[in-house]
Amino acid sequence: MKQDIQSTLESLIQSTYKVEEEYKILSASYDNMRNFVRQIVESLGAALWVVDSNGKIVLENSLASTNGDVFASIKADNKSQEIELNGHYYAVKITKSGEHSVILATDISAEKRSARLVSMGAIAAHLSHEIRNPIGSIALLTSTLLKRSEPKNIALIEEIQKSLFRVERIIKATLLFTKGVHLNKRKFALSELKIACENAVKSYDFSAQIDFSFDGFEGEITGDFDLLDLVFSNFIFNGIDAIEESEAEYGKLSISHKFSDGEHIFSISDSGARIDPSVMYEPFKTTKLKGNGLGLALSTQIINAHKGALDLQNEPKIFTITLP
Repeated sequence: MKQDIQSTLESLIQSTYKVEEEYKILSASYDNMRNFVRQIVESLGAALWVVDSNGKIVLENSLASTNGDVFASIKADNKSQEIELNGHYYAVKITKSGEHSVILATDISAEKRSARLVSMGAIAAHLSHEIRNPIGSIALLTSTLLKRSEPKNIALIEEIQKSLFRVERIIKATLLFTKGVHLNKRKFALSELKIACENAVKSYDFSAQIDFSFDGFEGEITGDFDLLDLVFSNFIFNGIDAIEESEAEYGKLSISHKFSDGEHIFSISDSGARIDPSVMYEPFKTTKLKGNGLGLALSTQIINAHKGALDLQNEPKIFTITLP
């Protein structure tokens, strides 16, 4: 009898060990499955909430936890909706599963912006083509007038030519942006780029007293000269506009170059107003009194096409262009 009880106890102990091992396996499997689901939820690229019948959140991913204002704006009775909040657009889908609802909010701001740019770009390109022909005729007439005009009228004609240059530059930038940037590279002396910067200053119409300096333009670089000329001209014009809009009597604008670790580094600074980083690279959006909001966006495209980089430091305001 005693021996039977002992045998039964040993059997129970063995069964307990077996159940415990099975529990450990099941628990590990559950943890792995939970982590796997968590990874899937986190990798969705969208904010996800699971709420109960009372609207209480029982599960959310990290994107959802940082977008509480989006969740607060969602209408629970609308299965498919679009929300605009703080300049961003979200596509929201709500799916019911038993007592719970799964809410998915995807940021579609980039898609909205792309669609808007395609539409605006098409209109801008059409207008640019329509404007270019009469501008060309006016430019030809002003050149003829300049040769035949009396000395007292020359300054007025030169002002007209500067205005025409500005319109032509806007047209060129618009067409480049809508058609895309294609490089025509060649090796050229940086002194050519310095001369182009000096000519850009002479061609621009401004009234503020500004001290310009272009330092360190030595050596050679390989790139599309015309497009890089456009980039540096844009920064010069933006700097002049920023100084004039600050209403300062005197301003400074400098561009310096150095070659370090196989890279050309250009530092561009001006004493004008600082820039809002949130809008400076977005096409057709500007806080300037003058300009169409294309300059920095197009410059970024051109620099990226050269496999370079553009960075901004705002205190003090310094743009850094790095080119290979």
